Amino acid sequence: MTVIGTGYLGATHAACMAELGFEVLGVDTNAQRIEELSRGELPFHEPDLPDLLRKHVASGKLRFTTSIQEAAEFGDVHFIAVGTPQRAGENAADMQYVDAAIVSLAGAIRKDALIVGKSTVPVGSSRRLKGLIREVSHPSANIDFAWNPEFLREGFAVQDTLRPDRLVVGTDSTSADQKLRQVYADALSRKTPFISTDFETAELVKVAANAFLATKISFINAFSEVVEVVGGDIRTLADAIGHDARIGRRFLNAGVGFGGGCLPKDIRALQARVSELGLDHTMQFLNEVDEINLRRRERVVHLVTEELGVLSGKSIAILGSAFKPNSDDVRDSPALDIAAKLFNSGADVRIYDPKANKNAAIRFPRLTYCDSLQEVMEDADIGVLLTEWDEFRMMKPTDFNLKVRQKNIVDGRNVLNPQEWRDAGWRFSALGHRPETL
Repeated sequence: MTVIGTGYLGATHAACMAELGFEVLGVDTNAQRIEELSRGELPFHEPDLPDLLRKHVASGKLRFTTSIQEAAEFGDVHFIAVGTPQRAGENAADMQYVDAAIVSLAGAIRKDALIVGKSTVPVGSSRRLKGLIREVSHPSANIDFAWNPEFLREGFAVQDTLRPDRLVVGTDSTSADQKLRQVYADALSRKTPFISTDFETAELVKVAANAFLATKISFINAFSEVVEVVGGDIRTLADAIGHDARIGRRFLNAGVGFGGGCLPKDIRALQARVSELGLDHTMQFLNEVDEINLRRRERVVHLVTEELGVLSGKSIAILGSAFKPNSDDVRDSPALDIAAKLFNSGADVRIYDPKANKNAAIRFPRLTYCDSLQEVMEDADIGVLLTEWDEFRMMKPTDFNLKVRQKNIVDGRNVLNPQEWRDAGWRFSALGHRPETL
């Protein structure tokens, strides 16, 4: 099989398919990325994936190329895993990379083959792409088509690929359905649900899941805003409602909100698509989901300003720049956005992240990046925890009592023990708490 596009999704899928025993060819137009992957070097951070990549590059089961012609000749099953970023100046998804990949691949195939989309696309894309395949395919090629959305969590992508909680396939072809059941035979042997459906449902499943998760995060953050005024403990509130099986505790962690390359982009693209369909009000609530999410970032800036007064000349230690732990992804990262806002207010902003400093520095080179937690806290007027890495969860106030200029900490992820920090003489602020209740 081939995997067209070797970014986060594609590289993960290619290595995992090799782990399942397939001969896999990864394809990308980015020659530098192909060279790195061919050497067994992963250009991003994802636990467990580097070992898998090196293992199967060495075994020969996994190879990489820039040639779409080689891919067309090699593969029986072709997975499309290229990006669908937010279109510049708009909320809609940019489909140019998916279109280009499918057109170039379908035009080069000269045998029976199956093309399988995995990218997140606007509903209605699959039927349009199937028409494109018919237009460009050679008479000697018999090309089936299916849509098989991914449900990867950054930090758990290998597990989610090898041990998925469900498999969704949208197609109108019985042979495509049967072939994908063969591809995923290992997961099916463990009774993994296999949902065979039409194109539209398969496309909507991914964006519906992300819209629901984004709504759940913003829901608890809306209550966080209430608690900050009336008093209470947002963590206890989340625990209490999370015991209701209809609600569940996961994704009810109040804090600076969601970011990354999926949730923000996908909820905006969904709104744009339903508006194109004439359903302007149907997903209007997602506007407020997005607004709540962005307000939490502003609230952290406000908390820091309340503690320090004028920010000009103050030293602020930012703990974390990735949008979530176990990742080096800084796309739409709340942590990096907050750091930039504080910098623009005149503060001396220093950042430490265990994995994401390099990517953060590319995006915001004017900030100062530190190599350790101890270094970033040196002479700080305030520490601001924005990504819940275990290293930050486990830190103690006594680690920094003699290092900082002022004993101030803001917990933007609600993972520290307020009383422990206060007992050590620190001023402690957190989202989802009224200051006097801490």
